[in-house]
Amino acid sequence: MLRQGVHGYVDAHRRLLHMPSLTHSSSSTSASLLRRVQAKDPAAWDRFAAIFAPLVYGWACRGGLQGSDAEDIVQDVFRRVFVKIGTFQKQRLPGSLRRWLWVITRNRVRLFFRQRGSQIQATGGSEAALQLAEVPDVWQREEDPSTPGDQEALLHRALALIRGDFSEDTWQAFWRLAVEGHAATAIGADLHLSPSAVRQAKYRVLCRLREELSDE
Repeated sequence: MLRQGVHGYVDAHRRLLHMPSLTHSSSSTSASLLRRVQAKDPAAWDRFAAIFAPLVYGWACRGGLQGSDAEDIVQDVFRRVFVKIGTFQKQRLPGSLRRWLWVITRNRVRLFFRQRGSQIQATGGSEAALQLAEVPDVWQREEDPSTPGDQEALLHRALALIRGDFSEDTWQAFWRLAVEGHAATAIGADLHLSPSAVRQAKYRVLCRLREELSDE
């Protein structure tokens, strides 16, 4: 039931990303996380890193890097992102931000392999240098190597960060309807809400999730 529910709100979030206009009652959270990061809001940057840094770390590990090297890549990537985020432009496709992060990560990892190979060759280890020069195939890809599990984990991180923006009743209504798959009437009876209010709670949280993850 929980697995089915997770996929349900993943699908709902994808539909919301294609809706032209969504608003939230709180003006303080009306701008997307991306826009707040581009405006150099420190709190927004912390949220952005909390959501996306584990994704970059997972890519690095999947591409053959070990723990400390993968952590170094994450720091390198996010230093680059911090400098370049103001120039990011959506490419009119959902997920453009993630693809942009992938390109930066791919380029930094390729540079890592080249530099590591050069260092070893300089100390006389030519055979090891040649092995390190053979960059794993994953780093030749144009599309990022994210899995459905990566997307689920990203959404969970974003949801954890926005939970404090809602009352407990609103959150429970959303979670039980969107994730656990309970009926709106049963949830409403438990929370003393109308079924329509339960559905509105789900919509509000998904809208807020869209704001947090929008490419715009």
